[in-house]
Amino acid sequence: MALKTKTIGFVGLGLIGGSIAKAILKIYPNTRILATASRESTIEAAFEERLIDNNGKLKIHQFGQCDIIFLCSPVKVNCDYLRQLKDVVKPDCIITDVGSVKGDITAVARELGITNQFIGGHPMTGSELTGLEHSSAHLLENAYYILTADSDMSKQTYDDFSSYIESIGAIPIKLSPEEHDEATATVSHLPHVVAAALVNLVQDTDDERAIKKTIAAGGFKDITRIASGSPTMWQHIFLSNKDAVLKLIDDYQAELNKFRDAIADANADDILSLWTKAKDYRDSITIPGNALIRIYELYCDIDDRPGTLVGVLQLLANADISVKNIDIIHNREFEPGVLRIEFYTDEAMKKAQTVLTHNNYYVRQRTN
Repeated sequence: MALKTKTIGFVGLGLIGGSIAKAILKIYPNTRILATASRESTIEAAFEERLIDNNGKLKIHQFGQCDIIFLCSPVKVNCDYLRQLKDVVKPDCIITDVGSVKGDITAVARELGITNQFIGGHPMTGSELTGLEHSSAHLLENAYYILTADSDMSKQTYDDFSSYIESIGAIPIKLSPEEHDEATATVSHLPHVVAAALVNLVQDTDDERAIKKTIAAGGFKDITRIASGSPTMWQHIFLSNKDAVLKLIDDYQAELNKFRDAIADANADDILSLWTKAKDYRDSITIPGNALIRIYELYCDIDDRPGTLVGVLQLLANADISVKNIDIIHNREFEPGVLRIEFYTDEAMKKAQTVLTHNNYYVRQRTN
């Protein structure tokens, strides 16, 4: 499919759509990419960046020339576009999406009788930042990319598309739509509920001095990072995968009650057992680059004196290492260093660790 694919369309060109487009052009620079988005400014920016070939929003019929179409809007919006594309696309065009829920859009594909052309897709990657301006060809590297299809999808077409996704750096996993929705509800949707609820709890229980917000760092920031995701996107996800998420919220509340009971009873053995069980399982999880959100970061001890921070950044700049983000950790209760440096790639992080270590800085890498 990679060699035959000449024109690829994107309906929506934000963080994920933009990253997929950039990954494609990195591997297949002669690909023609067409796109439309909700904002004209997004299309203008993508055209100026030479990411797409059209300078202006497209009408839906203009996607009829595409070999593959990626639907990169919220779940409900993707369903609407799928309906519009039914009588537009070529018979051999593959339509895929990047949504976090597969039940609704698969049902629409079945209703329209186009399950032989629709392959559900879900790149298990992302960022707390949104929009085309934060997209990157690196975002898909070593990311699990779940693919779903009905039984009437040609095995050859399914395998060809899987190979195409693998060729741009991702790791395809084939599941049924039902398997996908139950699995992602567990490892993605519920954690987002937990993170958002925890952030809201801190806000609602803080005082006028904002002490909790002031000292919130380290572990709190790590486990609530995903609460910065798009509210609109998560509104669509929760409404689309309601039953699975509700069941898991109930299961999670039961798990919390185990901890509550053990703490309330001052049962040292149960507390230790529950925590050990969690630690052992968490330590057994191997993440090949990313699963939900990849974080490439180092913690570096530096002296609190003028010029030290600039010196660290200069060393990285001299080594041609791009830095994604930096911040100073003031609450070091759970942190191995005072300066947190985040990178775009695993390669850049490892190179930075070597450079800083050779210059006598104490550096530690955080393992996701």
